[in-house]
Amino acid sequence: MPVYEYKGINEKGKNVKGVKEADNKRALKSLLRKEGIFPTDIYEEKVGKATKTKVSGDGKAQGDGDSWLNKEFDFAKYFQRVTLQEIALFTRQLSTLLAAGIPLVESLTALVDQTDNEKFKRILSQLKDRVNEGSSFADALREHDSLFSDLYINMVRAGETAGNLEVVLIKLADFTENQMKLRGKIQGALVYPAVMSGIGVIVVIILMTFVVPKITKLFEDINATLPIYTRILIGISHAFQSYWMFILPFIGLVIYFLRRYLKSEKGIEQFDQVVLRVPIVGRLTRMIATSRFAGTMSTLLSSGVPMLSAMGIVQTIVGNRVIARVIEDAKNNVREGESLAIPLRRSGEFDPIVGHMISVGERSGHLEEMLQHVSDAYENQVDDRINALTSLLEPLILVVMAVVVGFIIISIMMPILQINNAIR
Repeated sequence: MPVYEYKGINEKGKNVKGVKEADNKRALKSLLRKEGIFPTDIYEEKVGKATKTKVSGDGKAQGDGDSWLNKEFDFAKYFQRVTLQEIALFTRQLSTLLAAGIPLVESLTALVDQTDNEKFKRILSQLKDRVNEGSSFADALREHDSLFSDLYINMVRAGETAGNLEVVLIKLADFTENQMKLRGKIQGALVYPAVMSGIGVIVVIILMTFVVPKITKLFEDINATLPIYTRILIGISHAFQSYWMFILPFIGLVIYFLRRYLKSEKGIEQFDQVVLRVPIVGRLTRMIATSRFAGTMSTLLSSGVPMLSAMGIVQTIVGNRVIARVIEDAKNNVREGESLAIPLRRSGEFDPIVGHMISVGERSGHLEEMLQHVSDAYENQVDDRINALTSLLEPLILVVMAVVVGFIIISIMMPILQINNAIR
């Protein structure tokens, strides 16, 4: 097994070095990560040689005479997506390296070697090159704005200006991880209802397409008098069988045009208005938007981003056009010298307590802290609402499925029982 000498940074920001055995460079990186070490240099100790050779990204020493056939090719890795989790991890690791006094270019170099995602590795390498050429880190990030949000870029710019980039990066990592947790909770709450609904639809289609026609043929053969609900069931089943080639394209067209409409500005805004009026869902949507608004504003303001710039960023991430328009109107009022709390309270889209807490924060000079309190409070409420909604949806879906399947069974069984009684 090859022996490697490494240098790196531990979780406390101290320089460390050592010697380890590993199958290849990638395996060594994994071992070091588990020990909380970020490697900056890895060298393979060559047997019988006094010199050490720096290894390349695939774990093979640079300059050796091995054939290119020994290299591993994994074409799938070139089509990888960069996840929010990878961005959060990169941000936290970069903060640790900068806090240890390592220059930005050297820190980015270490993280390029550390990253397994080939797409992210290329992006980080481009960032490193741009910074090395004299560009600011924020300007380099702006060239990849499809990956790094306006919030991320503006916070980095504020951190560079204030000279506390490592502190801002910690806040960014915390914020990104909190958003991931919130998104995960929402998605997790929807998984079970979606799966159960899908199973229910499949069961009904199978019953209506294959089971019901075979049984109803018996009724037609004996000219039995059928109750109204059985005739309705037979009609639906007949429509499934006879007109499926028209029904499926029609459903596809409806979905296509609905999706197109919901992607338009007018469609998105009308949909968001409807969502806010739906019982339970509207309240949950408003609480999520409030938590995002307050938490993001707190993070931006505490990082040195100006109020108007922060509001411009926040209105793009609240997730609802109606509330985003309220924030835009509030920004215009703040530009004219009005307090932030007043237009938010006047809009009616934010709870009165939110306006009150922001007003107290503005008067006391602790707006960032008060906004964070608002965000934390609403995040806890969102957790409670999601748990309650999940608990409500599970039995509700089961009841709906039971009613539909029960209707089919009763519609089939009742005529059979009537025929059986008539024969007796």
